[in-house]
Amino acid sequence: MLRKGSELQRGDREVLLDLDYGGEAQTTDSYGSLHNGSYIPPRFSALRITVRTFMVDLGLDFVLVWEIRSSERRKAQLAQWREKFVQNLESVGLLMEKETANEKKTIHFLKISAPWDVLVCYAEELCVRAPLQAQPNLDLNTSARVLSRLCIPNVMMESVPKRPLDYYTCAFRKSKMNRFLGCDDHENYFTNTQRHRIVYEILARTVYGKRKRAEVGVDRLVNEGVYTAAFPLHEGPFQLPKFEIRPDELNQRQILYHYWARWWKWSKYQPLDHIREYFGEKIALYFAWLGFYTAWLLPAAVVGTLVFVSGWTLPTHKEVCNSGASYLMCPLCNTCKAWNMSDICAMAKVGYLFDHPGTVLFSVFMSFWAVTFLEYWKRKMATLAHHWDCMDFHEEEERPRPEFAAMAPTMEANPVTGVKEPYFPEKTRLSRMFTGSMVIIMMLCVVMIFLVTVVMCRGIISVMMFHTGSPVLRTEVYQNYHHQSNVLNTMCHFFPVAEMHRTQTQYDNAFIMKVFIFQFVNFYSSPFYVAFFKGRFVGYPTNYGTLFGMRNEDCGPGGCLIELAEQLFIIMVGKQIINNIQEFIIPKVKAWQQKRTLAKVLGGKASQEPRRWEEDYQLVECEGLFEEYLEMVLQFGFITIFVAAFPLAPLFALLNNWVEIRLDAHKFVCEYRRPVAERAQNIGVWFNILEALSHLSVIANAFLIAFTSDFLPRLLYQYKFDNDLNGYVNFTLAYAPLNYTEYPMCRYKAFRDNNGNYSLFYWELLAVRLGFIIAFEHVVFFVLRAIDWIVPDVPESLELKIKRERYLAKQALAENQEALLVSRGRGAAPATPGTSSPGQWNMGRTHTHTMPHTLHS
Repeated sequence: MLRKGSELQRGDREVLLDLDYGGEAQTTDSYGSLHNGSYIPPRFSALRITVRTFMVDLGLDFVLVWEIRSSERRKAQLAQWREKFVQNLESVGLLMEKETANEKKTIHFLKISAPWDVLVCYAEELCVRAPLQAQPNLDLNTSARVLSRLCIPNVMMESVPKRPLDYYTCAFRKSKMNRFLGCDDHENYFTNTQRHRIVYEILARTVYGKRKRAEVGVDRLVNEGVYTAAFPLHEGPFQLPKFEIRPDELNQRQILYHYWARWWKWSKYQPLDHIREYFGEKIALYFAWLGFYTAWLLPAAVVGTLVFVSGWTLPTHKEVCNSGASYLMCPLCNTCKAWNMSDICAMAKVGYLFDHPGTVLFSVFMSFWAVTFLEYWKRKMATLAHHWDCMDFHEEEERPRPEFAAMAPTMEANPVTGVKEPYFPEKTRLSRMFTGSMVIIMMLCVVMIFLVTVVMCRGIISVMMFHTGSPVLRTEVYQNYHHQSNVLNTMCHFFPVAEMHRTQTQYDNAFIMKVFIFQFVNFYSSPFYVAFFKGRFVGYPTNYGTLFGMRNEDCGPGGCLIELAEQLFIIMVGKQIINNIQEFIIPKVKAWQQKRTLAKVLGGKASQEPRRWEEDYQLVECEGLFEEYLEMVLQFGFITIFVAAFPLAPLFALLNNWVEIRLDAHKFVCEYRRPVAERAQNIGVWFNILEALSHLSVIANAFLIAFTSDFLPRLLYQYKFDNDLNGYVNFTLAYAPLNYTEYPMCRYKAFRDNNGNYSLFYWELLAVRLGFIIAFEHVVFFVLRAIDWIVPDVPESLELKIKRERYLAKQALAENQEALLVSRGRGAAPATPGTSSPGQWNMGRTHTHTMPHTLHS
């Protein structure tokens, strides 16, 4: 192992994060050692030879781009930061080559490559998983196994070339180099994804200014405008060559495009192992979740469609349509006129499609569906995390954020490992979190007051236009969170930074929760208002309820449920179509603008063949998965919380998601710059949000059926008066009081007497409604808890594998290997150098390595 002298230590601390607080001597047990921390390899002075030769031999791992503009006021400051950053990268040992895009030298590219020694040092520091033994690929596709057992042809199955091999793996150790497969092939030992991840880790830790100001890392340099872009390169073009070529000769990007990102592959399985190999576990888990969610929407869509169609066949009362001028209805607003009940005959027939006994059963079904879906996704998520070697990533392997390490005031020993790490007092962090939460609550109150004010001011803006169109129009205000000028972005980024979260996962989860709260209010305020508040405080003729001097809004002639169904139809169809069009057009427009700008700068060079880094620079920057998850999670909320009002919601969600998968795939493969591969063991806080929405859906559907639907009033009327609902419409209409002179003896929908007082039937119905809510919630939640208890989070077979591998890992890490082999029983042959048995070292699963090694027994 490379060792550092005191002189080199002192110099290296100036390069990366200075974690040696108080001038204490650095020991092997402190943070910053090889065991746990920001290990800094020695200066590679022996490697200071022709850089260009190394860049050709090693290939490019990362590219930094900056543009020089004459209008920059901070040009000197930016150049100083850039120069110091590059010097520190050279001190770490990275190889760099600078290149200008044109003669005017306005666009510069810094090509970065990591030599073998740097990769080895940081691979051990970052706990990169290394292959010990290859084995045949496992079949993790449940539907494929089921169809195979039933002897049904599987049209979704497709053979994808170059499937990454499956390995037993353990954390990389340089001292055990000869134990790993392919250790002699320095050029191909680390995959491109691993190289990108290592180089990005170095870039994220490197200081460019003052550490106390958290002037650390390439991300902050991009935000400050020092660099305009920082990205790893794609592995060649995605277009297929014009000449004939064997499938196994395609590069990984071409394979993903040909077998995944094209539109006519909508009926095929996603090649998740290939996605993980190219984009990393975090993006692969998103597409795995999206595909799993879409598959589970199929039974929900079938049942919802059957429930909707059954509304056409159920017998309906004809009292509304045959009433003629018998029921003169009171005006619904101060400027409205009286109307006849028979005028809404068509709307009443349509409303019965969404409001019949079948919708009650469907809402119960969807509650069970949501919880069962999440339970089986936990099993799938655990299987993928184990298959992709990241099951213990968050707990054991994730590094502290560079900003946290730079700004943490003290160093304290980790109570688990005993290793010194940057530490921020928990009490101070909790107080900051509390302060941030209070500010968020105050902002939400302001937003809610604004929404109520707009709803009440019906003369200023149409309520229907606001509540149906605003989720689309207001999206731009909230969703542009990544722009520094956006208030929501500034607030929701500031509080996680101030809360000093230790890891990037904790930081992302805090940011997602804060933004999702605003998005929840933005998208769900309108349906919640129509479902549970609109028409509840109207009053009656001569005694209408008012707010700010204006009469409270009443439901339309067809009732609030039909209005809620209209809104959900607009959101599930109109909004999703608009979103898909935006996702399809906007990246292409941005890429066209980027190419046009770069062509103007290049001038005469534009006609020449563009180089790889110039081609990738013309692509659109990948802004992460927040928008993708947000769209799908909001959709999940709509199809579960308000499903009693719109049974067709799962069907439209299914159709949208079939398009969404290929649309997102095309963006990542063809239109986005290649994102840095990130590790993850699950979908993070999004799963907690999905669980909260599934539980909220039970409560919301219970209240929706009890108070918004006519299901219970009809049921009680059938029980007390007439099973065929004869006279039901007349029974639900009250007469206006005698002192109402504008339209004497007009009718309005309520259970009141001629004086405006509630009738006995109203109180009986209220008791039935409350009893239904209590019974519905208790029965459903009891069954949900039973499902949670019956279905284990981790499959039994996987749990057994994990226990076996942990047992073998403990044995493999024993100091006396010979004694260990003897203890396993006589006749067991020791492993030869360069190979290893399945029980050696700290084994994980499924390290996808593309080197063509033969399978070891």
